[in-house]
Amino acid sequence: MDFVPESAVIFQFAVATFIIALTPGPDMTLFVGRALSQGKMAGFACMFGAMTGILLHTSLVALGLSALIVASPGAFWALKIFGAGYLVWLAYQAIRNGSAFAPEGKGGPGRSLFKNWATGLGINLLNPKIILFFMTFLPQFVSPGDPNAPGQLFFLGLLFIPLALPITAPMVLAADGFSKLLRKSPKVTRVVDYLFAGVFSAFAVKILTAQAR
Repeated sequence: MDFVPESAVIFQFAVATFIIALTPGPDMTLFVGRALSQGKMAGFACMFGAMTGILLHTSLVALGLSALIVASPGAFWALKIFGAGYLVWLAYQAIRNGSAFAPEGKGGPGRSLFKNWATGLGINLLNPKIILFFMTFLPQFVSPGDPNAPGQLFFLGLLFIPLALPITAPMVLAADGFSKLLRKSPKVTRVVDYLFAGVFSAFAVKILTAQAR
């Protein structure tokens, strides 16, 4: 199978992926926040939404479309504005609605698993740093002159998901368990609401300062 890189390359990619999965980002903040507020199913729905975004980013890199977005100042600027705006909106929702840390039932059908999945997908797709990351990360493990490079990029992008799951899934499960303690203390819960709002806002600023290099 020509689209499968050598075992040494896969090992190096796996090590790098584990390190990256441990690095905090807006995606992980969303997974943990939703698991705290709505339970593990909501957290996993957001996580799978972001994983879907990873597949799309991988496809964009393999097809060369990400390079076109980064090379276009207008398109990249628009992506940064939408991405930062989306995170600010999530921060506002955390403060206004308490990140849905209310008793079960408040928020009702508006917070379906599909909506959580779509939120995870949106926060991933609208993050220009993800595009920049995959443009610089994936190509390091593929030879530019290899005619099978696009297939290998797809393979590694798909591999990124199962390699990251052992890191992200336990965090969602731990947050779900911690949520039971939070619900017993409204004051602590409100502090967590503002903490998540602050983290989302900080990531919004980081997105706005991202440079297309």
